[in-house]
Amino acid sequence: MLLKAENLQKRFYNTEVLKSISMEVNEGEVVAIIGPSGSGKSTLLRCLTQLEKIDQGRIEVCGKLMVDTDQGTGYADSKVLHEIIMEVGLVFQNFNLFPHYCVLRNIVDAQVKVLGIDKATAENKAMSLLEKMNLQDRAKAYPCELSGGQQQRVAIARALALNPRILFFDEPTSALDPELTGEILKVIKSLAEEKMTMVIVTHEMSFARDVADRVIFMDGGVIVEQGTPEEVFGNTVNQRTKDFLQRFNQS
Repeated sequence: MLLKAENLQKRFYNTEVLKSISMEVNEGEVVAIIGPSGSGKSTLLRCLTQLEKIDQGRIEVCGKLMVDTDQGTGYADSKVLHEIIMEVGLVFQNFNLFPHYCVLRNIVDAQVKVLGIDKATAENKAMSLLEKMNLQDRAKAYPCELSGGQQQRVAIARALALNPRILFFDEPTSALDPELTGEILKVIKSLAEEKMTMVIVTHEMSFARDVADRVIFMDGGVIVEQGTPEEVFGNTVNQRTKDFLQRFNQS
């Protein structure tokens, strides 16, 4: 098991965004998190990747304890938190590339500064990843010269360059038009076939159904239902899930 979260609670002022969330992710598993806007999906991802701090609960990543409020220990020290960060990758919905760096440097700099490897080795790995993303001919281009789908593929390559054991995606296609969405879903599907451990927040229901090993449906800050795609999409008995998926089917 690479990730275990227990009884997570998160508030923003007086609004309870996460209400006793518990989940697990096994090595090689693809978990899709679906649900309506405002259900807490992205907040959950931000808490799991240390971009937000939980108010209560316990998170363990790759065998390391990130936080445990119930035992009174709170968050781990900075050394352990850094070790955990090194185990995970996060791909944002808006790419977050450095606009003043070319594609190659966007991928190389992270390796040199974070992993401490030499530039030549980092460039070789970057070019290998760009080839995997079918972007080897865009290495010297700048983000502004790329389509949204190309920028997102560069962002995925940059995340993979740091050798994460778990890769998190926060709505990776939400900023793209339908034609470019297919590019990104194809890349993620290929990573799933390679048994990359992934947690994907997505509104792409057909993608979640076809690629995920397990689907989590969230609403109102709680996990309403989880199971295999067949169970959630095909045989759910939960009325809230049925209502949500019915709107998807009608869209």
